[in-house]
Amino acid sequence: MSLTTGQRLGGYEIVSPLGAGGMGEVYRARDLKLERDVAIKVLPERVAGDADALARFEREAKTIAALSHPNLVAIFDFGKEGSIAYAVMELLEGETLRQALSSGALPVRKAVEYGVQIALGLASAHEKGIVHRDLKPDNVFVTADGRVKILDFGLAAHRPTPDEGSDTKSPTKTSHTDPGTVLGTAGYMSPEQVKGLRVDHRTDIFALGVVLYEMLTGRRAFHGDTAAETMAAILKEDVAELSGSGRAVPLSLDRLVRRCLEKRAEERFQSARDLAISLEAYSGSESGVAVPESAPLLSTSPRISIVIGLIALATGLLAGWLARRGTEAPAPPPSRVQFVLSLPSDVKSVFQPAVSPNGRFIAFSAVQERDGQIWIYDITTGQSRALPGTEAGTGPAWSTDGRSLAFASRGLLQRTSAAGGPVSTICLMGEFASEGSSV
Repeated sequence: MSLTTGQRLGGYEIVSPLGAGGMGEVYRARDLKLERDVAIKVLPERVAGDADALARFEREAKTIAALSHPNLVAIFDFGKEGSIAYAVMELLEGETLRQALSSGALPVRKAVEYGVQIALGLASAHEKGIVHRDLKPDNVFVTADGRVKILDFGLAAHRPTPDEGSDTKSPTKTSHTDPGTVLGTAGYMSPEQVKGLRVDHRTDIFALGVVLYEMLTGRRAFHGDTAAETMAAILKEDVAELSGSGRAVPLSLDRLVRRCLEKRAEERFQSARDLAISLEAYSGSESGVAVPESAPLLSTSPRISIVIGLIALATGLLAGWLARRGTEAPAPPPSRVQFVLSLPSDVKSVFQPAVSPNGRFIAFSAVQERDGQIWIYDITTGQSRALPGTEAGTGPAWSTDGRSLAFASRGLLQRTSAAGGPVSTICLMGEFASEGSSV
């Protein structure tokens, strides 16, 4: 049902069309009361004409509106004008993630940054019992200022309950969620969706793993000539290694994406917030050390060689250290500084290097089986040691005096002495530490 410029829907005036999809048409409109531009999605007749589906959508829209999360598109209003049902949302300027991927893979850091934002948006919804079930690049929007927004929650969101028998119309497949029914988009569905089983929040974690894979490689994780072949690949095939794309993607990041893509839901990340915390370790360099994408950050050999950085590290580490020893720093600094770490043979990977304020130590996370642990490397002696009590620790950050380290572990922000000692909890991740607290 196409609308014309100047047409009124309640207190909104249509300005121009923005696009169309399986769940209706979207228009730019003017909110006449608040004098602001908004986006209006007009629902297709098959939804607008179904009283039960319309009521369910309105309930979901109210739930999403109550979330008010920066990574979820905001829903302002819901209404019906004659036979036209519509939802009023914030107007976004930018492009969908699908459009952003049209020219190929994204830079690793940008892909991870987007992944963090998507995970945080999903976490907010999951905590309210809402599962997206159709997360894909088409339903992710990147604003002009780099903010990521998850779209179509009001249309595709779902609060599973034990006695549920039906659901809002799907934008891509079918209209029910009874066992044995397939709901989702081929290529982005979890194995449990493909099998028609009841799903939970871990379905969205699988889909985010698929999206991360596509952002990092520029190609679909699962793809066949037909939808049936694609869904069969989801059930039976493992994705190719991220490094196979010809890009230098850290092995630990490859492991993270693969954990999202585990066939069994219980083997994936168990919450989107935990996934966001793990991804945040890659979204920037807390220590100020720049690690180029072309530099091999990880290795699985018993003696792990890490290329720690480029000029930023050579200047900050060597020049600062030599200056303290009364030696003038060389100019220009070397383009790379490489350290060889002697670690146990069962260490699979190391990542997240953080240089101490005095330039003598490097803290990092080392993965042995599944979880990491915080280690410290002494540049002057060439020795490495694990800090007791820091199992499952990631993202080490030094205190300003270099005497202690903060790190994330199982949803907590914790602290320990750099010399080793008791571990204390600073706060829950995502909460603000009390005023005056410090590492």
